[in-house]
Amino acid sequence: MAKYDASRSEPKWQANWADRKAFAADNDDPRPKFYVLEMFPYPSGRIHMGHVRNYTLGDVVARYKRAQGFNVLHPMGWDAFGLPAENAARAQAIHPAQWTYANIDAMRGELKRMGLSLDWDREIATCHPGYYQHQQRLFLDFMDAGLVRRAKSWVNWDPVDGTVLANEQVIDGLGWRSGAPVEKRELEQWVFAITDFAEDLLESLETLDRWPERVRLMQQNWIGRSEGMRVGFSLAGRDDTLEIYTTRHDTLFGASFMALAANHPLAMSVGAADPKAAEFIAECQRSGTSEAAIESAEKQGYDTGLRAMHPFIEGKELPVYIANFVLMEYGTGAIFGCPAHDQRDLDFANKYGLAVVPVVGPSDQDPATFTLGSEAYVGPGKMINSDFLDGKTIEDAKAEVAKRLSEAGVGNIENNYRLRDWGISRQRYWGCPIPVVHCPDCGIVPVPHSDLPVVLPDDATFDAPGNPLDHHPTWKHVDCPDCGKPAVRETDTLDTFVDSSWYFARFCSPRDDSPVDRKAVDAWLPVDQYIGGIEHAILHLLYSRFFARAMKTTGHLDTTEPFAGLFTQGMVCHQTYKDDAGEWLYPEHVRFGDSGAATHGETGRPVTIGRSESMSKSKKNVVDPGAIIDRYGADTARWFMLSDSPPERDLEWSDAGAAGASRFLQRLWKLIEEGVDGLPDPGTGMPDGDVPDAVATLRSATHRTIAKVTEDIEQLRFNVAVAKLYEFTSQVAEAPKTLDESPLAAWARREALESLTQLVGPMMPHMAEEAWALLGHTTPLTETPWPEFDPVLAAEQTVTVGVQVNGKLRGTLHITPGLGEAEVRKLALDQDRVKLAIDGRAVRKVIVVPDRIVNVVV
Repeated sequence: MAKYDASRSEPKWQANWADRKAFAADNDDPRPKFYVLEMFPYPSGRIHMGHVRNYTLGDVVARYKRAQGFNVLHPMGWDAFGLPAENAARAQAIHPAQWTYANIDAMRGELKRMGLSLDWDREIATCHPGYYQHQQRLFLDFMDAGLVRRAKSWVNWDPVDGTVLANEQVIDGLGWRSGAPVEKRELEQWVFAITDFAEDLLESLETLDRWPERVRLMQQNWIGRSEGMRVGFSLAGRDDTLEIYTTRHDTLFGASFMALAANHPLAMSVGAADPKAAEFIAECQRSGTSEAAIESAEKQGYDTGLRAMHPFIEGKELPVYIANFVLMEYGTGAIFGCPAHDQRDLDFANKYGLAVVPVVGPSDQDPATFTLGSEAYVGPGKMINSDFLDGKTIEDAKAEVAKRLSEAGVGNIENNYRLRDWGISRQRYWGCPIPVVHCPDCGIVPVPHSDLPVVLPDDATFDAPGNPLDHHPTWKHVDCPDCGKPAVRETDTLDTFVDSSWYFARFCSPRDDSPVDRKAVDAWLPVDQYIGGIEHAILHLLYSRFFARAMKTTGHLDTTEPFAGLFTQGMVCHQTYKDDAGEWLYPEHVRFGDSGAATHGETGRPVTIGRSESMSKSKKNVVDPGAIIDRYGADTARWFMLSDSPPERDLEWSDAGAAGASRFLQRLWKLIEEGVDGLPDPGTGMPDGDVPDAVATLRSATHRTIAKVTEDIEQLRFNVAVAKLYEFTSQVAEAPKTLDESPLAAWARREALESLTQLVGPMMPHMAEEAWALLGHTTPLTETPWPEFDPVLAAEQTVTVGVQVNGKLRGTLHITPGLGEAEVRKLALDQDRVKLAIDGRAVRKVIVVPDRIVNVVV
């Protein structure tokens, strides 16, 4: 081929890999294992550029590790349950299964066009009974181990759709799909006891040293361990007490009010007797339950008329409010408000004219004159206005308060967690059925293992609101497995996060008759490199960590951490466009003139160019991967995804960048094709004789490039590896100008061209296979070991060392690596610019950091 033809080569090599099962993992392979996994996709019907980037990153790792001699597991599956399929069923009068499997077929074909080195024999779909029957088995095993519970919790309820909504699905108090006012309801639901592992989940984050620090911090904050006190406040005129949980018991002398969550039992009892309180509670229940919604809402309260007695200040009564910013799910659902040292409390106190008493003051300010403005003081300091605590540090004050409250029998030290048990009930059809039966006589009865799977009915209808399983005429009616009397199945299905919380284990033995084959999971787990978006940093990853612990408890696994290494890639972004009517436009509908002005391709009307944002269908700033592959080929798309920016950062898609990647591919192909002539046969040993400087230079460049690209791929610095390959390609292209026609020179050219082909192989696999064959090899590149480098040849010939005088750069040295300290010191002090900077002053010290920097102190 005078020009590389991706449309011919890519299908050819994809068929070759499939026929040879080149990427099939063998559970019995004696080689060391490496398990690389990208977060599996939801089958929406089309792959997008985010998929291309995610799976390209993982594929480079998989191909590289396979060439390194590892037995690589690199599987693919589909996170296939979920509400979009059910919505499609309602809107298009099509069964969710039909919609889902058609999308899977389409996306599988698109992913295969990318040339991914996937073991398709291990493909799974979470909506297939062959997968979810084992999930049902795990549910029952978890139930036997006490890790499944029934619990009452407050949820967002859409009365029109008849289902629980996540906080993110409540928009301005309305259901995201129905537009109906959302209610807060207390429902009894199924939960997984993730809180049983709260402390272990928190402490084990320290062992995940190959996870991004920000992900570990996000999980730490989500688990939210706090050390505080549970304190009981007596209620004036009543025999009961109001219990609160606080982490700032040092500020008790600054308390000016108490606040209850709207669904606190005491608030509900007040509402039962007070219509205005009931109205306020109802208003609170129409708002979102997320912390973000609560924080952004105006702080409001209702004075119940109840008064709580201060535990230290005799006779001081604190008004008890029902407040819209207190969560029943955290602590006890009640707080004491200290406005001086909590911004939320301060806003509330200012709104209702409550006292603001500072009780912590900066150590460098006079307590008598310390005042607050519009912001609460949350910094360090000493206790003030606090009777027996005055002058103490915050920590000492906490200890003293804890001692006195404990001795009085009204308080005790308690650790609390923000983490709550995982609610897994969903009132939807397209999900994994929960394998229990409700019997009037026997209560909740697990479905026997022999009766699994509990399969979804094929004839469900979607013409009525709510859960189709609830109004199915026959499916839910069944005899009790214990007593044989008429009973009903559980009609809630499992949260789709459950499906994705153990799929990594199923891939190890995807056709086994049990959820996992212990030998297989013990051999493959943990996943060595997991790759996916930062948006899954908390829930998916936390739930998977819980599942590993639960499966270890039930004997299915021997590991508690499923992912040894985690990499979170950035988003793929593109400019946004709007027409003159303010409607979003797809990039292909926009034309650019010579001046750079944008117009509509059909109407010629002006187009406004907006900022670059993450590609999304809603803003139409998407690029179709299929169109890019049709135009340039998969290797070009892969190369651009790796080359443009560090993989952990957002990537700006540009047509010019893709075209540039294509030009480089063609340049590389031309270099190899034109360089084949005159090369010795593959496998020929290096000829004897003296090595000319030009040959030595080319060989050093070759081995340095192997060393650096190897290191960069190991560290997932793909863009740095690409930059080095650009540089090396230029060096190989220039080499013939200095090389003679000797056998030694020809041998060095083959070494360089072969190494270059192998190094780009994980990134441009189709072109690399074509080039490898062109270089005369009969063994495919996928079966060829990774090139090794000679440490002597790979060593840098010189290093650049900066020379500073009193911390300011005054010169540079180009020296042999490892040169002795005395020689480096002499060379530094002999430099003219350094002498000028010293200016005759005495040199007090010369600090030499080998191969990096020299600092002269005068």
